[in-house]
Amino acid sequence: MRAETRTVPKGGNRLLNRELSWLEFNARVLELAGDPAVPILERVKFCSIFSANLDEFFMVRVAGLMGQEAAGISVLSSDGRTPSATLGEIRERVLALTAQQSRLWSRELVPALGERGIVIAQVSDCSEKELSELERRFDREIYPVLTPLAVGPGQPFPYISGLSNSLAVLVRDPETGEERFARVKVPEALPRFLEVGKRSAFVPLESVIAHFLDWLFPQMEIVERAIFRVTRDADFEVSDEADDLLEAVELELRRRRFGDVVRLEVSGSVSNRMLGRLTEGLGAGQEQVYPIRGPLDLADLSQLASLDRPELKDEPWVPSTPARLAAVRGGEGFFAEIRRGDVLVHHPYDSFVTTFERFVREAARDPAVIGLKTTVYRTSDDSPVVPALIEVAEDGRQSVCLVELKARFDEHKNIEWSRALERAGVHVVYGFPNLKIHAKTTLVVRREGSTLRRYVHLGTGNYHALTARIYEDFGLFTADEEIAADVADLFNYVTGFGRPQRFRKILVAPFNLRRRIVEEIRAVAKAAADGRQARIRLKTNALTDETIIDELYSAAQAGAEIDIVARSICTLRPGVPGLSKTIRVRSVLGRFLEHSRFFIFEADDTATTFLGSADLMTRNLDHRIEIAAPVEDPKVQGQLATAFDVLLDDNTAWTLQPDGDWKRLRPRKDQTVRGSHDALMRKARTRAPRRVARRPR
Repeated sequence: MRAETRTVPKGGNRLLNRELSWLEFNARVLELAGDPAVPILERVKFCSIFSANLDEFFMVRVAGLMGQEAAGISVLSSDGRTPSATLGEIRERVLALTAQQSRLWSRELVPALGERGIVIAQVSDCSEKELSELERRFDREIYPVLTPLAVGPGQPFPYISGLSNSLAVLVRDPETGEERFARVKVPEALPRFLEVGKRSAFVPLESVIAHFLDWLFPQMEIVERAIFRVTRDADFEVSDEADDLLEAVELELRRRRFGDVVRLEVSGSVSNRMLGRLTEGLGAGQEQVYPIRGPLDLADLSQLASLDRPELKDEPWVPSTPARLAAVRGGEGFFAEIRRGDVLVHHPYDSFVTTFERFVREAARDPAVIGLKTTVYRTSDDSPVVPALIEVAEDGRQSVCLVELKARFDEHKNIEWSRALERAGVHVVYGFPNLKIHAKTTLVVRREGSTLRRYVHLGTGNYHALTARIYEDFGLFTADEEIAADVADLFNYVTGFGRPQRFRKILVAPFNLRRRIVEEIRAVAKAAADGRQARIRLKTNALTDETIIDELYSAAQAGAEIDIVARSICTLRPGVPGLSKTIRVRSVLGRFLEHSRFFIFEADDTATTFLGSADLMTRNLDHRIEIAAPVEDPKVQGQLATAFDVLLDDNTAWTLQPDGDWKRLRPRKDQTVRGSHDALMRKARTRAPRRVARRPR
């Protein structure tokens, strides 16, 4: 193929805007909520996920942009404008998306739920009998926990916690004519939707409170009531000079609660007078106000999505155990199978319980195991990692855990885990203030005869038993001596004091991961320029790093074929003549959340494959401890390549257009629907024994 000679252009047109790219990802989530081919409660779930995603986006990304704007830091938007233009673009797109969500909820999802016996009602829709039931429940369950907070002499505007629904109320004394503003918080400990009556009608909690406001303001006149919700800055920075990382994170968590307001959502019917009271009391500008014509905080639709109505959901998926691991018995057999050759597992198609969880359980029980080291970025209450570490420590064996205290929104849980581990005698290390430990790896040291052998698990996802059921991730078990030695050195670097030595095989950010990826891209580009076979396949959650994107542009101009599967953000522009004509980008969303990261570089007849924890973002390549391991076993390489091909064959996925729009593929009437998740579930059933993965008691 003839190489194109145009160089990579500089300026705004060469990259898509990161924030707008993320919003388009969330738009794809909303598109799934609107897809009539998806079971109705799954559609409700996607509607909930859309709102939860948007909350985190404002708490972190929008808060960061506002902070940069306040500090006078210039950040160019997608067309080269200023930070304020970027915030304006974000607001415009968010308002359009939330309006679309409100219409979808009221016009499609609510009627569809009603047809299936799940009635979403307002208090005004209730019968007299249902109203009586609501009144009794309000008296017993709701009224005792409500606290009206009025504003007046000696009563300042109350603190409004983030992400909680509240009623803003204007109350008038009919005798004196005095008016007061008051706030009533909707209790977060109560269900958002109250089920009442024989028809199982679900009534929003805020609707019930609004109906009975007279109870809270006796002998007063309710002039106006409106629902509002505040989103606060939840991002934080820990000083590089922090002496005690645990103490520094706890301090920042306390500060997060009182973060600046970044978004004020209000019901669309709010008056200008009421809105003025809110913005003045909260110190919010008009550009931070987001009117919603419909219910606020649809993230709480998760309550409805979890209803026990299996006929309205996807058919339950029971993961399988890979044949190689299903056939072995006991710890000796499990470790012997890994010695025999690398084992790749693909979650949630392969069971997390009978693969990784078994790995750590066998390590804890096996008296030949003298050491267990692992990383915790996010974990769950029913994960076996923590009990295994404690069991090893209590036996007097080496037990080490690298806990990332700064895992966003899991900081409290990780602090609790770390303290429990320390009390049990586990060596707990918190890493570095300026580097998150995002690597997912576990090291087992086992005495075998007169020698010590090390076994490693390298994962693309968190050691979290719950998310492993819905997150798509890979895990690699290996006894490769050089990889194991590298992982051991990495643990020693983080727990000790010194500079990391040269790694034998693994790529580690921020040391050699970026450099090696660039080298591999350039090797493919050279092969393309020489007229040889040249192809790159990248599977990642996000692609935003400018250096990597520029290298991909150069490889494309040399003639390399490049396919990228990016679940969420992609700031690369594909398909632009003279720039990225041979680059294709797609996004796969659906039943499972695509989460794995692996990279395949093909130059002539040589394929180099890496699997690891890092996305292709500057933060991952330069500001985190990340691992990518070479995949050298031809069978494992084939498994990853096959998984990638299945994603490319998905005719329900989205493809990124040169202008930044995402276009969903639609199979023709004469075509079979080829969803990648369904295809991979079928493959899992055929390649593994039919057995249910159960958690041992």
